[in-house]
Amino acid sequence: MTEAYKNLRSRADEIWADLHDPETVWVRIGTTICGRSINALGVVETFRAELARRGIKSVVSEVGCLGLCYAEPLVDIRTAGVGRVLLGPVDVDAVSGVVDNVIVNGNVNVPNVIGSFEKTIEGVPMMSEVPGWSNQHRIALRNVGQIDPGDSFQYIANEGYAALDVALSEKTPEEVLTEVRSSGLRGRGGAFFSTGTKWGFLVPSPGPEKYILCNCEEGDPGAYNDKGILEGDPNTVIEGLLLAGFATGASNGIIFIRHGHDGPISRTKEAIRQAYELGLVGKNILGTDYSFDIEVSLVGESYVSGEETALMEAVEGKTARPRSRPPFPAAVGVWGKPSNINNVKTLSYVPEIVRRGGEWFNDIGVNLSKGTAILCLSGHINRRGMYEVELGMTLQEVMDEIGGGVPGGRQIKMLQTGGPLGGLLSADKMDTVLDFEAMRAAGAILGSGGIIYGDDSTCAVDLTRLLIAFCQFESCGKCFPCRLGMTHLLDMIERIRGGEGQQEDLDLMRRYGESMQAGSLCGHGQLGFNPVQSAFRDFMGDFLVHINENRCPTGSCSQYAANPMRTRPGPEATAFITDPYLRN
Repeated sequence: MTEAYKNLRSRADEIWADLHDPETVWVRIGTTICGRSINALGVVETFRAELARRGIKSVVSEVGCLGLCYAEPLVDIRTAGVGRVLLGPVDVDAVSGVVDNVIVNGNVNVPNVIGSFEKTIEGVPMMSEVPGWSNQHRIALRNVGQIDPGDSFQYIANEGYAALDVALSEKTPEEVLTEVRSSGLRGRGGAFFSTGTKWGFLVPSPGPEKYILCNCEEGDPGAYNDKGILEGDPNTVIEGLLLAGFATGASNGIIFIRHGHDGPISRTKEAIRQAYELGLVGKNILGTDYSFDIEVSLVGESYVSGEETALMEAVEGKTARPRSRPPFPAAVGVWGKPSNINNVKTLSYVPEIVRRGGEWFNDIGVNLSKGTAILCLSGHINRRGMYEVELGMTLQEVMDEIGGGVPGGRQIKMLQTGGPLGGLLSADKMDTVLDFEAMRAAGAILGSGGIIYGDDSTCAVDLTRLLIAFCQFESCGKCFPCRLGMTHLLDMIERIRGGEGQQEDLDLMRRYGESMQAGSLCGHGQLGFNPVQSAFRDFMGDFLVHINENRCPTGSCSQYAANPMRTRPGPEATAFITDPYLRN
C-alpha cells in the first residue's frame, strides 16, 4: 500500500465512523433522475428542516438510486435503535410522520416500510428477502445508493481506489491487463466485445499521448443505467478509467456525457475535482510515476454519437457522424491520437476485477457471458427499476421474480430489448437466458440492458412504428442507405398503421432492410431494420390484420385509420423517447 493511499484511507475511515455514530441519525435519500421526477429534492429539504427544528443530530445525504424506482422517493434511515431501514414512497407530507415514528419512537411498522438492512424487526422483512432486491448481485452498482457521490472519502472508505493502489504499488500494466482478460469481461455498451482484447489493441500504439474514452451518451429511451452509475457512484468510473489508462499506457481520459443529463454531469465533474485535489488524478498519482488526466466532454442530443467514431467527432467539436474505418481508433482516434472507447458499465466493473482477481469475476455468469447485467425494466411491469443480476437468469425469471409480473391481470405479449435498434420478442421466448449469444439466437440483443414490456393491449405495428420513428429522427444522415431507408420504412409502417397498407409493402420493407444492413456506414443503419424484422418474425399477425382487415387487433391504431398517408413523421414520431407504454 502506498503511503499516500494509507493516509487517504485513514481519513476516510474516520468520516465513515462519524456517519455511524450512535448519536447521529443518517438519512439517505435518492435524488437521481427517477427520484427528482417526483420531488425527492423537496423531501431532502423537508427532512433537513424537520430534523433541525427538533434539534436531532443528523446527516441528510443525497445518494444514488437503489434501483427500486417504482417506490421513489426512497428514504434510507439509520439510527442506533432501529438500525437501517428503507421506506418508500415518502412524499413531503409524510416526512413529519416518518420522523415521529421511525426516528423518535423507533417504530418502523409503518405502511411504506420496504425492509430492514441490518436488524430483524417483527413485521418488517429483511432486505435480503425483498423481491427485486434479493435477486441482485451488485458489482458495478455496489455503492450506488449506499454512499454520498459528492464525498469521495465515502467511496474510499468502501474499498474505493484500493484496486488503483494495488495496481500502482504491486502490479505491472501487463498484470492488470491479464486480470481483465482472464475475467472474461465483455463490453456492456451493446457490442459485447472482449474488453481485455480491446485494451490490448491500444497497448502497442505509440505514445506518449493516448486516450481512454468513457461513453455515457446513453440515448436509448429504455436504458438509464449509465446515468444511474454516474449519478450514484462516479468514482468507480474514474477508478476504472485510471486502471484502463495504466494497463494500456494511456495518458488521458474523457468521460463523454449527453448534454442535459445534469445530475450525471455535475456529480462526475465534482468527483473529478475532488480526485485531483486528493492526488488520485493528475501528475504522480498516489506518489508514483503514473500520471493521468481526466475531463468531461458534453454532446448535444444525438443518439448516433454513441457510436465510437461519431463520439470522437463530437469530442472534437464536429457534427457527430461516424468515420470510415480503417483506420481504427486504437491507431487513429480522438485528435488523431490512439484511443480506446469503453462504456460506463464496462469501466465500473474494472476496480472490483483488479481488486478481487479476474477468476472471481469469471466464476459469475453463464457460458461466455461473464459477470452481471444491469437491467432497466419499464413498460407494463409492476416493479419498474434498475437491477443488477447475474447473467444466466431467464427472461421469465426477470419478469416474475424481479419485475413482479404484468399489472392489471393482463398477459405479457412482447418484450422490446436492446434499445430502439434491438428487437421484439414474443411471450413464447420468455425461457431465453440472459446470455449475449442466447439473446442473439432468439432474435434480439441485450444491448445496454433496457427491457420494455408490452401486455396484450399492445399493437406490434404501433410499437414498431415508434421504434422506427425514433431511429429515423436520430439518423445523422451521412450515408444514404440509413437516411433514406429509415424514412421509407417509416412511411410504409405509417401507411399500414393508418389502414392504407398493402401486402407488397412487407416485401418492400425487407428489401430496404437488406440494403440498410449491407450498405450503412455504422450500426445505426446496419441494425435499423432489426425492429421490423423481429416484428415480422413474431407478430406478422398484427400486420396482416391491419392490411387485410383494415383494423388494429388491439384498437391502439384506430385513431389513425382515417388519417391521410404522411410522408414524414408527425410530432408524435419521437414519442418513444419516453416510455411508450406509460401513455396508455
